[in-house]
Amino acid sequence: MESYRTLREGAEATGEFEDRRSRFIAQLVHAASEKDAAAHVAAVRARHYDARHNVPAWILADGTERASDDGEPQRTSGLPTLEVLRGAGLKDVCCVTTRYFGGTLLGPGGLVRAYTAAAQAAVAAAGDAGLIVEMTSVVPIALDVTYAQYDQVRDVVERTGGKVADTAFTDTVCLSLVYREGEEAAFLEAVRERFNAALRPEVGPRRFAEF
Repeated sequence: MESYRTLREGAEATGEFEDRRSRFIAQLVHAASEKDAAAHVAAVRARHYDARHNVPAWILADGTERASDDGEPQRTSGLPTLEVLRGAGLKDVCCVTTRYFGGTLLGPGGLVRAYTAAAQAAVAAAGDAGLIVEMTSVVPIALDVTYAQYDQVRDVVERTGGKVADTAFTDTVCLSLVYREGEEAAFLEAVRERFNAALRPEVGPRRFAEF
């Protein structure tokens, strides 16, 4: 997996759907672990303590998927919500849909439509608000250079498609660079050629980040 879409960390998007006075409120957040997802589920249940159901579904970047119907008829709520997240191509997200019962039974088909619509509304709201971001597999590189070498190295970074994530100016210049996985090789080769192996970039483990 080279990239995936997720909700921006710290953000929450909501979507609502109403059918025969039953309210369905989908609350979507970034969740990078099952612990994060469980925390969101607990927070929503505390927020909507008086609701009949709080239905959770989440997908992690490692492929882990979970969903619960939380007392609704089997496969009418959690799975439809999960299908919306899958269809949107989202990972590292958790959606909890709160239902306030309106007094009329909706039947299995009505529940599937309602939970689907609420989750879709939350995903759409996230997109409209610019909260959906793409996480790319990147490789970090740390490099110390002299002040005389600084502009030259910056030029190499720009030409090879990298980004300067951070710069610390001390007795030397400490650069924290980021490259898309696979693209760091061009930078490493260019540095070797231009500086005759005098510089020693430190390549870190790959991770996912906005790029």
